Amino acid sequence: MPLVPILQAGIVAFAAAFGYVLLRVPNKKEKIARSNGSWSFLSIVGVITMFFDTLGIGSYGTLTAIFKKFKTMSDRLIPGTLNTCTVLPTAIEGLIYITIIDVEPLTLFSIIISSTLGAFFGAGIVAKLPEKKIQIGMGFALLIVALFMLAGQLGLMPTGGEATGLSGAKLIVAIIVTFLLGAFMTIGIGIFAPMMALVYALGLSPRVAFPLMMGSCAFLIPVAGMRFVKEDSYDYKSNIAIPLGGLLGIFVAAYIVKEIPLYALKWLVIFVLVYTSISMFKSAFSKKEIDSVPPITTV
Repeated sequence: MPLVPILQAGIVAFAAAFGYVLLRVPNKKEKIARSNGSWSFLSIVGVITMFFDTLGIGSYGTLTAIFKKFKTMSDRLIPGTLNTCTVLPTAIEGLIYITIIDVEPLTLFSIIISSTLGAFFGAGIVAKLPEKKIQIGMGFALLIVALFMLAGQLGLMPTGGEATGLSGAKLIVAIIVTFLLGAFMTIGIGIFAPMMALVYALGLSPRVAFPLMMGSCAFLIPVAGMRFVKEDSYDYKSNIAIPLGGLLGIFVAAYIVKEIPLYALKWLVIFVLVYTSISMFKSAFSKKEIDSVPPITTV
């Protein structure tokens, strides 16, 4: 069975469904007028944020910081905008990485389906858990994995990680863990860094993390985005300018990831893990809480 073409068709279908919903919204001129950001500014924002998103660092944090710093829109619209302006870029990222990076189809299909189901069914369960404890726990977990990878890079312990697929017990573990990661996304914990940690722990090539995490998000984000569009809780102008500007950042970054040596890529993974770990701790101990948290996020 051609699993990869099926996944690619699914990504296109989900993105197209979102695009259909977005194009049908009424009063587009009024929605564009309520944005404080210019077309050129938002396009540049798209180039920068989608470049880092394609490298696996994520875009939600940088987008939120930029929106708030430059008062691009009302804070009320930020969560919805994060889940709508990233639909097209994430779909493209998913299609690119599924195409250019070799992953065994069964592994790719299983993990994408598992994480998507986790986000769909796990929301009610995960939402009852204390968010602060989850953030602290994941912060420590990511930091520990980063330290192990650092030790390997410095020659203090042997490292592996050349496989492009899983089977048997490892595949079962990956399915269970990615189901939980998909559920964690419903409370705002992104899938990028944890997926990288899982890939490394199971002996897969670090490159494999990119089609796995991008492919998962390509299915998750459109579902959230359509809901925000229907609730009119997003910035319409950003949904045009940011994805268009982001195309340049995506293709440049994807080429870098494809060509970068494995040793250097592992340093990038370590940086992402440490960065996300620090972000987890900061969120856990921050006194200021975000008024509205997106139900489904990428990083």
